Amino acid sequence: MSANVNTGEFPSPNAIGQGVKNQFKEWAAETFAHGGYPASEMGVLANAGLLSCMLPGEPLDLTAPGRGKLLELLRTIGEGNLSVGRIYEGHVNAIQLIALYGTEAQRQRYFTDARRGHVFGVWNTEMADGVRFHPAPTGLRVSGSKSFCSGSIHVTRPIITGQLAPGGNTAGGWQMAVVPLDKHQPPVDRTFWTTTGMKNSVSHKIDFTDIHLAADDLLGQPNDYNRQPHLSGGAVRFAAVQLGGAEAILHATRTYLRQMERTADPHQRMRLGQMVIGVESGKLWLRRAGEMLDSQPDADAIVNMANQVRTAITGYCKECLELSDQSVGARGMLPPQPLARLHADLRVYLRQPAPDATLGAVGQYFLDGAS
Repeated sequence: MSANVNTGEFPSPNAIGQGVKNQFKEWAAETFAHGGYPASEMGVLANAGLLSCMLPGEPLDLTAPGRGKLLELLRTIGEGNLSVGRIYEGHVNAIQLIALYGTEAQRQRYFTDARRGHVFGVWNTEMADGVRFHPAPTGLRVSGSKSFCSGSIHVTRPIITGQLAPGGNTAGGWQMAVVPLDKHQPPVDRTFWTTTGMKNSVSHKIDFTDIHLAADDLLGQPNDYNRQPHLSGGAVRFAAVQLGGAEAILHATRTYLRQMERTADPHQRMRLGQMVIGVESGKLWLRRAGEMLDSQPDADAIVNMANQVRTAITGYCKECLELSDQSVGARGMLPPQPLARLHADLRVYLRQPAPDATLGAVGQYFLDGAS
């Protein structure tokens, strides 16, 4: 399952993604049972060239047209395993931030790390004990913690955000930094992530207190992280992964109904039909998102599009969950059927921040429109 990404011999996302997806499905029950980091799955992604395929100049270059192909790949990986899809989406997000805001030296260093198999991520969420960056004699000292650190310490190049105090040549603000986590052993609160679903995302809470960073570990300028359209526009990536989870439920529901010889039931046909329409509608939204990301220069329009995509796909996923519940009943949730696991993962992954504000922003954009 390897691909030579340096010679252009890179299969289409569908071709390579289908093989990866099928392998993940074979491993999924065992991976879910042990509840830890999906090391084997992430190894497959590395060996397939998928940790570096989105780098500038590579086949799925994040800075070039063709973003729809990357969304398709994210959806396919999500269909294989949502936790893996979540970690992988964070890796893609980090690579994009480095491409946008990194210096030339940083881009060379971190892109080389990605080619060598380092997993990147973006950890922005925090609680009351959030991250602060303090001036130190040789760089910066970190204090505070990040929560929902998907991938945990297995993400060896996380981008963390925190408050940078004003001083020197900076006014301070919300600052990004890349932490070489393979050189540190921060305290990890594994009890923080005790959910029924998405267990394998190992989204722990990590304390970065007293980690020292060099000045060139800082990424971009203060408040770059919050720049639009990149902050909100990235929602289309996790929506793609979520849709993959819904598609996995669609196929698992069909498999169960075939096994139970219930495919002639007109009510089951109607439910499956509605699920198919929802999943296919989500794919159309992603296709449109890819087109706009490639061609739309207006930041507000991109943010509005991302808000619509995220909201629409969330609705399709919820409908898929409900229709699958009605179709298979309690028996369909028993082992060896995968549906209980698939439902649990998707229900947790759909818990993204501020859904009401996102939908309200769509309405406000329309109200403010000129036509």
